[in-house]
Amino acid sequence: MSEQKKDCDNERRNLLLATSVVSGVGIAATAVPFVASLAPSERAKAAGAPVVANVGKLAPGEKMVVKWQGKPVWILRRTPEMIASLKVVEEQGKLVDPASEKSIQPAYAQNEARAAKDEFLVTIGICTHLGCSPSDKLKTGNAEGMAADWVGGFICPCHGSLFDLAGRVFKNMPAPTNLDIPPYKYLSDAEILIGEDSNETQGA
Repeated sequence: MSEQKKDCDNERRNLLLATSVVSGVGIAATAVPFVASLAPSERAKAAGAPVVANVGKLAPGEKMVVKWQGKPVWILRRTPEMIASLKVVEEQGKLVDPASEKSIQPAYAQNEARAAKDEFLVTIGICTHLGCSPSDKLKTGNAEGMAADWVGGFICPCHGSLFDLAGRVFKNMPAPTNLDIPPYKYLSDAEILIGEDSNETQGA
């Protein structure tokens, strides 16, 4: 084989190899955005894409926080004692809107527990006064520096608004309404979808 033919074959082989590599890179570059597009982007989440919260490992008395529409959503798994405290506060006449008639929540959460299921409080953790995030004061009495008759709830560190364990605001506080309840539904006993509901009353 002549030297000229060898050079020609080598050039052809190198050209085919380069073309294959470029094609492979092109396919990969096309596939990555396609696969990424299947998952909701951070921008989509911030715009209001529903978020799944796994509450299966949340122990009674514990709270978790997830982000939806850029806001903190609290999920508190209430103990039987916490649920009982809701009636106590209501009977004491301490709440501005005990029946949540002037507050924001889906129809299935317009009850004493403000929840589709009494055990779980799902609420947006932003004070309805000026947008601060209240702090947990879940223990009763003066265990967390509260009054002796405190039955548990939340306090806004900015201007002192008090909320019970259903997010209902106490009287004579800066916050005008109860904490907002977002739309949500149960996908299973362990999963809650926040940001979307079935538009039906969910069982307690």
